[in-house]
Amino acid sequence: MIYSVSGKLMEKRDSFAVVEVLGVGIKLITHRRTLSSLPPVGSQVKLFSHLHVREDILDIYGFLTEEELNFFELLISVSGVGPKSALSILEISELKELAAAIHENRPDLLTRASGIGRKTAERIIIDLKTKVESEMSGEAVKRMESDADIVETLTNLGYRRDDVKTALQKVDKSVTGLELRLKAALKILGKK
Repeated sequence: MIYSVSGKLMEKRDSFAVVEVLGVGIKLITHRRTLSSLPPVGSQVKLFSHLHVREDILDIYGFLTEEELNFFELLISVSGVGPKSALSILEISELKELAAAIHENRPDLLTRASGIGRKTAERIIIDLKTKVESEMSGEAVKRMESDADIVETLTNLGYRRDDVKTALQKVDKSVTGLELRLKAALKILGKK
């Protein structure tokens, strides 16, 4: 099993990054949150990885932290959740907020991920509730709800959903409350 890949970041695309290791370019499939956190192309990078084997395909999934890798592996251990669905879930929020949504029995928050329906979200909660830890889960769920409302509000105003999500990632975590986070996100979007 390949646990991590370290080398020169050669390329960043919409759904993957290429890391050169000893002259070999390794394609690591990942999500937008990870891609936006990677250093510039040409920099040294280390990604923790999961090798997923399907019939005639070998895919390597890359993550910035071991915690994210472990959460991904927990998600794909749930029946009906494949790697693409797990990446989609990881993309909607930070790990502690996802753990809080699971801990607080909130399938509605998990269904915001592309390809995740209510039944799958409920199965994830049932299977993982005892496997994830969550401190201050109430606060994390409130911020997750607030951010989802901000995404909807700004997309209704004409901003691209991906741009809004990226802007929200850049908002300082100390900024709380719907109105303050909305203003901060608008300020970031205005700089584009």
